[in-house]
Amino acid sequence: MTKSKFDRIRPVKWESNQLMLLDQRILPSEYAYIAYKDAKSVADAITDMVVRGAPAIGITAAFGVVLAARMHYAHDADNWKKSIVDDLAYLRASRPTAVNLFWALDHMQHIINQCESNPEPLLLQAALNILENDISNNKIMGDAGASVLQGNNAVLTHCNAGALATGGYGTALGVIRSGYQQGKIQQVYADETRPWLQGARLTAWELMHDDIPVTLQSDSVAGYLMQQGKIQWVIVGSDRIAANGDVANKIGTYSLAVLAKFHKVKFMVVAPTSTIDMAISSGDEIPIEQRNPSEVLSLAGQRIAAENTSAWNPAFDVTPAALVDVIVTEKGVIHQPDKEKMRVLMS
Repeated sequence: MTKSKFDRIRPVKWESNQLMLLDQRILPSEYAYIAYKDAKSVADAITDMVVRGAPAIGITAAFGVVLAARMHYAHDADNWKKSIVDDLAYLRASRPTAVNLFWALDHMQHIINQCESNPEPLLLQAALNILENDISNNKIMGDAGASVLQGNNAVLTHCNAGALATGGYGTALGVIRSGYQQGKIQQVYADETRPWLQGARLTAWELMHDDIPVTLQSDSVAGYLMQQGKIQWVIVGSDRIAANGDVANKIGTYSLAVLAKFHKVKFMVVAPTSTIDMAISSGDEIPIEQRNPSEVLSLAGQRIAAENTSAWNPAFDVTPAALVDVIVTEKGVIHQPDKEKMRVLMS
């Protein structure tokens, strides 16, 4: 796929017959890829946040299946479908909230069920298709989200829903990229996003990489920014969307939505339909990943809290559909989402 000035970052690549992941734990100080040749190490990379972001996790897991099939077929061509089961389960357990992970693994399982001989060619093509379709869909969503914007806007984004969280271009940052190119966005504010600082380390880096004006702020500045009337939209991604339009996203998103509603700032969620889980009726059913408290108690490997301090570290929260003005997908845009509008979109 042809790249442009605003589409140059690829966190997941298949090169030299192996999976290459851009190590997002060390950005922006270092830009380095790690090679993976087995499914277990791929799953660990997802858990350890070498790769993160719901679409990118799904893409990575699909390539993990390719590596698992290669290994098990080479070891025992007659029984590989049985021996691969544990690797698929290990991939499935890597992170619980991002539904794209399970969507991708289910898709790859369907192909496995159809394979009668060497599975690698079919599985590899499927994983490559997932990657390329994600990039194409992000560009569709970018233009669709930008079409909703009126005038010249300043926007706030949280965490990283950019090229680094997807196959490329991004979901929320895809809208920002398209909106900036169309003259509809003139300034971006990025929350630093504790405890992993995805906004500071990743989003600000991405936007600076594309020469899009960005101002970094601590998460607690958002309310004051809205009170000052400095932004018109909050634009975020999602890790799972329920059948009624409730949205799970990086912890702190719910707070932004409440603040936006009070200050009459519009709230947009951008995600592919693979992020929509029609099997759950509301956000109450979305599993919220609980991560190690040490991530809150430390910063850049340095402990910042007193010894024996306890910490609560949910990775995500749920924003009710009533606080969301727009959900943008590759299949269309939903204003004021609810159960019926979600059903029509997904039908």
